Amino acid sequence: MSNKSAYAQAGVDIAAGQQATDLMKTAVHATFGPEVLSGVGSFGGLYAISKLQAMDEPVLVASTDGVGTKTMVAAQMQRWDSIGQDIVNHCINDILVQGAVPLFFMDYVASSRLNPQQIATVVGGAAQACQAAGCALLGGETAEMPGVYQPGELDLVGTIVGVVERGKLIDGSRIQAGDAILGLPSAGLHTNGYTLARAILSNLDWHEPNAELGQPVGAALLAVHKSYLQEVQALWAAGVDIRGLAHITGGGLVDNPPRIFPDGLGAVLRRGNWPQPPIFGLMQRLGNIDDAEMCHVFNMGLGMLVIIPAAQVALAQQALSGASYLVGEMVVGETAVTIIHS
Repeated sequence: MSNKSAYAQAGVDIAAGQQATDLMKTAVHATFGPEVLSGVGSFGGLYAISKLQAMDEPVLVASTDGVGTKTMVAAQMQRWDSIGQDIVNHCINDILVQGAVPLFFMDYVASSRLNPQQIATVVGGAAQACQAAGCALLGGETAEMPGVYQPGELDLVGTIVGVVERGKLIDGSRIQAGDAILGLPSAGLHTNGYTLARAILSNLDWHEPNAELGQPVGAALLAVHKSYLQEVQALWAAGVDIRGLAHITGGGLVDNPPRIFPDGLGAVLRRGNWPQPPIFGLMQRLGNIDDAEMCHVFNMGLGMLVIIPAAQVALAQQALSGASYLVGEMVVGETAVTIIHS
């Protein structure tokens, strides 16, 4: 007679779930500040918002997203430490574009069968990114769902809540023709375009060093999605007037920037004004993809666009210690992005 419970024989191991929780406790607790009033395993996370009383009119900003099929790259490489950082940083950037700084984050990790060490490693990465951002990893869910997820696969989703003064919301409404567009460099694909990337690169060895990339393909694909919280805070500290921010995610350089443009204004981006990680050139060549589609699918080396008055470009670049590029400007015309080669 089997020693396994009926539930475990059916595919759900309660003991593995508890082991995963135990393994991640230390990493999660390291993100807690005095605002967190609950521990790991509570039914709901408790976060005291008394410090918001010092704000004039605090506005909560929330976002939910996932890392998509980048989890399949992690599975192929058997490397689980980076995708937790990816989801946190992606969500931080999504609320940052409206001027919000993060308060707390919650994760959801699901698989067909729980591997406690694997799950703890993923959540540990999320905790690392939360700690770097001063954000509490307040809670989450670990789900085991055989039949819903393929064996060996994993899904990762996160929700973030941040806060901004209502009078300091960034919504793009103050953007003007002639404003400069600074680009903040990406580390690579970040968390978008992986279905196409995996198809293009499937015939290459992902583990061996690639001469064109200077590293293995798998390592280039797993480069961590950058958070731009520190850069934006440096611009604020320097007195730069940030009129718009665009996080370059799904839809690339084509669909994301116009989401913040006022009617009647468009943008010109000048390719060649910023360095492009070599993974993009490799994919474009192997996949025989034209420039228009590349810019519509991928970030092409720009993770965040910052729109500021043209007179403040030098001030902004000094505040960022050279880690930015003047990539374009706002123009009168169709609310769209025109990409040209400079």
